[in-house]
Amino acid sequence: MEYRAAKVEDIEKVLALHRNYHIDTVSDEDRADGFVTTQFTAELLRDLIERERGLFVALDGERVIAYVMAASWEYCSRWPLFQYMIERLGEVEFLGEELTVGNSYQYGPICIDREYRGTGVLEEIFDLARREMNRRYPILVTFINKKNPRSARAHEKLGLSVAEEFEFNGNSYYELVYDTAKPVRG
Repeated sequence: MEYRAAKVEDIEKVLALHRNYHIDTVSDEDRADGFVTTQFTAELLRDLIERERGLFVALDGERVIAYVMAASWEYCSRWPLFQYMIERLGEVEFLGEELTVGNSYQYGPICIDREYRGTGVLEEIFDLARREMNRRYPILVTFINKKNPRSARAHEKLGLSVAEEFEFNGNSYYELVYDTAKPVRG
């Protein structure tokens, strides 16, 4: 298994994995096993790789079996949900300070092929992204749809803390935070 920052040549493989687990394409019965909701294009991923240095992949041979996105709030501001989160950053305190666009970043989505879930891939790819983003930001912020309990449980096990709960566009979410200086607990 190889864990690394994504390269432009990984984009089509990342998009293929993404499509398999996007809420618009995953079957109702498979949603309980997790899903992603953010829409991506090849152009958005290229920008994420080249400008943000915020896409990380896990590979089994040549196959991308997991990815995680991590990006500045500026990058994320193109989506309405993230705009809403940016507006509310100052309402949350973590590590003794108010969250800002300068001291925090958006983590996620993360997607792991079903075949590799529960094998330690989550911990490895999360920790890679955390280490890389810690060079720029002390605080990770993310959200999880309450309809995705598998993701909520998995991130709780990683040590993320629920900072608050919020509603947006008819959905209920957990907002979670994490100290990027802290390695994943084993």
